Amino acid sequence: MADAEMSVVMFDGFGGPELLKTSRRPVPKPGPGQILIEVHAAGVNRPDIIQRKGHYPPPPGAPEWPGLEVAGFVAAIGEDVERHAVGDRVMALLPGGGYAEYALASAGCVLPVPSRLSMVEAAAIPETFFTVWSNVIERGGLMAGESMLVHGGASGIGTVAVQIARSRMARVFATAGSDEKCNALIRLGADRAINYHTQDFVQVVMDATGERGVDVILDMIGGDYVPRNLKAAALDGRIVQIAYLRGQKAEVNLAMVMSKRLVLTGSTLRARDDEFKAGIAVALETNVWPLLEESTVWPVVDTVYALEDAASAHRHMDRDHFGKIVLVTARGQEAMSAGN
Repeated sequence: MADAEMSVVMFDGFGGPELLKTSRRPVPKPGPGQILIEVHAAGVNRPDIIQRKGHYPPPPGAPEWPGLEVAGFVAAIGEDVERHAVGDRVMALLPGGGYAEYALASAGCVLPVPSRLSMVEAAAIPETFFTVWSNVIERGGLMAGESMLVHGGASGIGTVAVQIARSRMARVFATAGSDEKCNALIRLGADRAINYHTQDFVQVVMDATGERGVDVILDMIGGDYVPRNLKAAALDGRIVQIAYLRGQKAEVNLAMVMSKRLVLTGSTLRARDDEFKAGIAVALETNVWPLLEESTVWPVVDTVYALEDAASAHRHMDRDHFGKIVLVTARGQEAMSAGN
């Protein structure tokens, strides 16, 4: 690897998308247990937006620039890395630093790119698939034959959650903000999609389940959705909170929690240690990578932007989109133009 410097997209202060600026930084060197990736594509995620606003600082040791997932080629490996080799097509979950031409990743959080996927599609996988697996399957305990309600079904997380739940033979409900998005969720595999502007998701779920409710609810909305989730949950239901776009505080009816024997839980992924994330990586490669190889499950990409146009990508996050938004580096653009 000959490059000494790389382009990165950093924050020139905290606030709006206009504060995303391209800068130059030295290419990092991998330490023990690390892999340096020549980035071709990087996913854009809601935590990037929150970090840009100054509310989600990177964990200690992570780069100051954003980016939680990338796809590209192994450029160099550190000591004690046995599985991957220079030149391998890989994707990785990162604690930060993905908006760059090179990124360091812990080897346990690096996964091979399935043969059917492009780099853009691969870059749309790590943050969402790691989040969905750890929260829906491991924390929520979704089982075959159960039912699930996914809030924010049109988001990157939502589109993955719908597909993973369907692959587990669950009945899937999902909420979205337009009839067009609802129809797209049905095509993606949801049994019922609910337009939250025109329908009450509690009533729809209870009517559709004969007043039983759903077994698992994946919620990134919070706020006034919390008491409504309690009503929509079945006996022994599990409600998993992964964000709170409508507020972090809510009124909880403890009598309902007790009488329904509900579990109200939640998690964040970025701050967890590499060992925890590596465990999720193993579970994904075992259980989900075969589904990607046979196209049973697929990352949904809405729009692709050049890395240097990250500000436009962030503006797009606050507008209408379905699935993931992805940034592409200059090398990624060259590969796309060449048909690779």
